[in-house]
Amino acid sequence: MPHAMNITLAADLAAFVQLKLDSGRYHSASQVVGEALRLLAERDELVEHRKQEIRSGIAAGLYSLRRGEGIDGDEFFAQLEREERELERNL
Repeated sequence: MPHAMNITLAADLAAFVQLKLDSGRYHSASQVVGEALRLLAERDELVEHRKQEIRSGIAAGLYSLRRGEGIDGDEFFAQLEREERELERNL
């Protein structure tokens, strides 16, 4: 059974909720907030997945270095910066 919860929103967020209600897509503030929380949870999951990918890449890179298969540091950091920009565009 859902629990009732009273929340207070900043004026800009309350206006955003009202805008969504006015669009007709949502029938209650609870629906708007519920959708926002689902999207937040989805984003958190995607970020965690990406962190795991990065950790795996680091582990693979360390293993590669131990085998003497290093790569150029400048190219490595350039690739990291490209990946960071791509991740920011997708958030």
